[in-house]
Amino acid sequence: MSVLTTIGIVLTLIFETIIFFTRVSPLEFIFGTEWYPFANTTPAYGILPLIVGTLKITGIAVLVAVPIGIATAIFLSEYASERTRRFIKPILEVLAGVPTIVYGFFALTFVTPVLQSIFPQLSIFNALSPGIVVGIMIIPMIASLSEDAMTSVPNAMREGAYALGSTRLEVALKVVLPAATSGIVASTVLAISRAIGETMIVSVAAGSTPGFNWDITGSIQTMTAYIVQVTTGDAGYGTTIYYSIYAVGFTLFLFTLVMNLLAQYISKRFREEY
Repeated sequence: MSVLTTIGIVLTLIFETIIFFTRVSPLEFIFGTEWYPFANTTPAYGILPLIVGTLKITGIAVLVAVPIGIATAIFLSEYASERTRRFIKPILEVLAGVPTIVYGFFALTFVTPVLQSIFPQLSIFNALSPGIVVGIMIIPMIASLSEDAMTSVPNAMREGAYALGSTRLEVALKVVLPAATSGIVASTVLAISRAIGETMIVSVAAGSTPGFNWDITGSIQTMTAYIVQVTTGDAGYGTTIYYSIYAVGFTLFLFTLVMNLLAQYISKRFREEY
């Protein structure tokens, strides 16, 4: 069933995307810097603004999640007692289980006003606030998978480092962290893939203004947010705008597929066998 479902999804995306490219030039779609599908006169279907918006959110999320996630994993693996670990682990699991729509409203009604008190020029819809919240959302994934990778490092390596006079911090950063690199990098890549595909947070808090720039203080639109916008009824069945959601969805599918394949490659290529 899993294989048949995957094949069905891929074929649906491919066939509908082909219909879209019979109406819009693939070169315009790939290299165009304007995305105005609802324009009455000359609609523009250049996907670069949507890709840039997606990369803004992902970049901010990575800057937030990777340091905190890896630091949490190091603490749980090397410093925390069993009692502390039993307390923190469920909290991370609860954080991972919060619905993304709740994260979206949290970004819009709490994080954005706090950021506006620091940066007055920040718009109500912006890339910074949802990027930070997406980063918070993917922290449990990085922390949990990285901690599993660190825990799998044999204790003999730690004991050997301690016998040579290393401190606990030196053991964590110079012995355990390098030994668990493959698992940590794989968890980070998977988290990035999750951030790229995030929908509800960016739909609620990021806005719907695609732009080919790197400004994080104004309204943006990501690939997933555009799909949500169109599927709420803004376009009729069979129109070019309708088929554009499949082209955008296929592009998003390629992004996430590449990230997952990269995670698998890194995990296999750099895995340490003990």
